[in-house]
Amino acid sequence: MAGAAAEERRLATVVESWLGRPVLVIGDAMLDEWRFAEPDRLCREAPAPVLSLRRRISAAGGAANTAVNVAALGGRAVLVAPVGADAAGDELHDCLDRAGVWDRTVNQPGRPTPVKRRMLAGNQILLREDSGDPDDALEQDGVVRLLTALECATEELRAAAGGEVPTLVVCDYGLGSLPAPVRAWLVAARDRYATVALDAHDLADWRGLAPTVVTPSFAEATRLLARAAARSDSHLHLDHPGADPADGPSELSVGSAPSRPDPAGSSTDGGPGGGATAASRLPLGRLTGPTGEPTPGEDRVAMTGDGLSVTGTGVTVNAEAGDGVDRAVLAESRLAELRAHTGADVVAVTLDTEGAVVGGADGAPRRSHSTPVPASHAVGAGDAYLAAMTLALAADAPLPTAAQLAQLAATITVSDTGTCVCRHEDLLDALGVPAGDPGHPVLVASDELADIVAAHRDAGRSVVFTNGCFDVLHPGHVRYLEQARALGDLLLVAVNSDDSVRRLKGPDRPVNPVEDRVTLLAALSCVDHVVIFEEDSPAALIETVRPDVYVKGGDYPPEMVPEAPLVRRLGGQVRTLGYVPDRSTSAIIERIRAQATGASDTAHRSDGPGQTLTGRPA
Repeated sequence: MAGAAAEERRLATVVESWLGRPVLVIGDAMLDEWRFAEPDRLCREAPAPVLSLRRRISAAGGAANTAVNVAALGGRAVLVAPVGADAAGDELHDCLDRAGVWDRTVNQPGRPTPVKRRMLAGNQILLREDSGDPDDALEQDGVVRLLTALECATEELRAAAGGEVPTLVVCDYGLGSLPAPVRAWLVAARDRYATVALDAHDLADWRGLAPTVVTPSFAEATRLLARAAARSDSHLHLDHPGADPADGPSELSVGSAPSRPDPAGSSTDGGPGGGATAASRLPLGRLTGPTGEPTPGEDRVAMTGDGLSVTGTGVTVNAEAGDGVDRAVLAESRLAELRAHTGADVVAVTLDTEGAVVGGADGAPRRSHSTPVPASHAVGAGDAYLAAMTLALAADAPLPTAAQLAQLAATITVSDTGTCVCRHEDLLDALGVPAGDPGHPVLVASDELADIVAAHRDAGRSVVFTNGCFDVLHPGHVRYLEQARALGDLLLVAVNSDDSVRRLKGPDRPVNPVEDRVTLLAALSCVDHVVIFEEDSPAALIETVRPDVYVKGGDYPPEMVPEAPLVRRLGGQVRTLGYVPDRSTSAIIERIRAQATGASDTAHRSDGPGQTLTGRPA
């Protein structure tokens, strides 16, 4: 139980550490519109239900929803994106204002704001209407104004954060908001951002960006590897699909499995997608080769009618194994190649309802899971995942921690219909930490102290450290700890283990086991963290914590404190606080023993031989 609490506190400390992190989001912003209706009767003109509109909700979508999630999680979010001068654009501005996102979008007259309108009956999406054409390219003037907004927002964000280098999130969903000049500017300005996250339908468009993390769906990862295979095999016959019936990679539900190419490499039946050679029918596990710039006319990944194949750049990645395909296993096997093709430090392949597979420089894949939910609940969950992953990495969290928090953020947003947004307080609540109370006392492990203290110091908090047995908690302890807490912003209490107490106090101590002692200490409002140590001296913990103030109880001068030279060498100061008279653990124990002895003597005098205090035979 203590280990689980310590893990939750460790994750919560990371969530607290990213508060106020400056994040610039740029990309395809859109408006999500939700129309909730009830079927009343059948239409006379056709066998279709007549729906009565009951409720309508508008929400930020795409890059705008990523910015909303960054702000909701506690970051300082700025959005740069082209937005149409229309009613949908006005609603999008309102959504950004309500979410606390710094709206630095660029007005684009004549270019409509992309909108996804969903009609629902009950919890079921009946239809979706999309507006906003990817072919509506930005005018040259619009590109110039977008670059100007990008430059100004970067400097504005850095100044507001006291000179801290901002984080960049790029959301490229193929809607034309990031033309070649903007991509080139971002690649050239890569050094102006500490952490860079990339979420793009076509990752090959961003070669040279060297992002910190990319978050492709399984289909986007497949497309990139397929294109790499196409580049490495010049004799491939590429048969581009004429349309893209799939609604984005998140709706792809099949993986890739080994095919059976002709050993001689001769042409075989092209199968779904048509015209593919044996080489182009390579399984995902064998796709190799460098990634080049996309050629004109290359279409996005498309699902073929039989639902068993995926075609991208005309290359068919065969999935004849059907339900037997494990996308997570396939993704894990290709993480290194995906990192090489994208130039990213971290690759997180998202698997919609199956969670994600994450890999970093150490080569160890990390698997996270999610709970399947209705499709209407999961819209925008990827934006929450991207926002949390970005903030965690920007806060220098270890990759396993970042992956865990990202998956948690995505999972807790899918409880209801609508565009997913994960709030800071929701994430803390899921971790068992009350929102607005980042210093809630909790038992922590000794190997967590360095990260915990570093996070508090990054937030400008001074650390007070004290230690003791705290065997029988009494008013003297409480007053002492309250005085210690008043000397700084954070009070860390180190408690001797049971074995340590026995060595220091004798075989009949402690009276209370360490689990009880730390539970009582953690319940005090003046105590921020409690840690157990096995040694007789807290010297090792002092080395780790490097306290600003080290406090001991007693009436002797600080120079007599054994730990004083170490604390001063580490840059801290030593304070001694007097105990409350007649309030000590030893005195309380002696009184209890005296009373117990007196009661025993009385019992022996009042009871006859062979009888107990109850008068019954012994």
